[in-house]
Amino acid sequence: MTIETDAVIIGAGPCGLFQVFELGLLDIHAHVIETLPNPGGQCAELYPSKPIYDIPAYPTIGAQELIDRLMEQIAPFDPTFHFGQQVDVLERECDGRFYLHTTLGQKFLAKAVIVAGGVGSFAPVKLKLPGVGERIGQDVFYSIKDPSLHAGKDIVVLGGGDSALDWALDMQARADSVLLVHRSENFKASPASVSRMHQLCDDHQMQFLTGNVTRLIGQGDQGLGTSPSASPAPLEAIEVTGGDGVARRVELDHLLVFFGLSPKLGPIADWGLDLNRNQIRVDTEKFQSSEEGLYAVGDINWYPGKKKLILSGFHEAALAAFAIKEQLNPGKKVHLQYTTTSPVMHQRLGVDDPYADDVEAA
Repeated sequence: MTIETDAVIIGAGPCGLFQVFELGLLDIHAHVIETLPNPGGQCAELYPSKPIYDIPAYPTIGAQELIDRLMEQIAPFDPTFHFGQQVDVLERECDGRFYLHTTLGQKFLAKAVIVAGGVGSFAPVKLKLPGVGERIGQDVFYSIKDPSLHAGKDIVVLGGGDSALDWALDMQARADSVLLVHRSENFKASPASVSRMHQLCDDHQMQFLTGNVTRLIGQGDQGLGTSPSASPAPLEAIEVTGGDGVARRVELDHLLVFFGLSPKLGPIADWGLDLNRNQIRVDTEKFQSSEEGLYAVGDINWYPGKKKLILSGFHEAALAAFAIKEQLNPGKKVHLQYTTTSPVMHQRLGVDDPYADDVEAA
């Protein structure tokens, strides 16, 4: 069965979700296709509890809370989500619409397509050691969705970037012990975070060790990776080999791996769009790509002066929505209506007219 719709949004990160809202205000229903099993993109997958400080009207808001608020905001427009799948085919039909096919076999015909896929599909850079795969989510983690899961544990954090430093510092206040392991003393993280880490080490509140993890050790040293049908023995320790060639045994409960992301543009690279270093080049009037009717908002797009900010993506989504409304209704002027005063907007949002009592009183 092929779903026919006015608009398909690719990506359910914050910009994709706000695109739903802006289209909904203009009475355009959207289908949303998302690779991940839940909405939120990187905000929900990589740093759900991290604070964001540059969202208007919120001095600070957690990344997952931002996603929750956006989901609440778009609820009146009842978007249709298609999770756990990626668009693998995008073609122009004879009637001008776009044909989309996903990795789960879902088919769409859409008049407009908005790519809001962040950096494209992405996956964490993996720790390449025997037995790691079967332990993911048990005692090896590539992301943190519930920090309380690690409270009171002996934690080892791997990596030297912002995510590794940020989570090591965060875990220091929650865990029983924290050890940061990085291959060298050269970090790709905020100098303030590095300085804070060194200070905590000097105060004996956490530890830092240079080297690489060369072995996982299960309780009783029971063969890691040898029994795929059963859960592996709990992780007891890791072996860290330093630059001096000496292997050191480090006992732990949980291993947090933050080697960064491996972004992949995926099928987007094959769609024949004008790209700038793996970002879709767009204009700044409509945020339309080189393909008419195909738009891009958020980190996936590029234009002179582009800033990869959620705030900027919200602005892009608003202008793209007006352009799409004009595309769907050629020759008709799209009037700007304010959500504060427009009865039409109130009806679409499902809210009462805030001025109704004033009118009756008059």
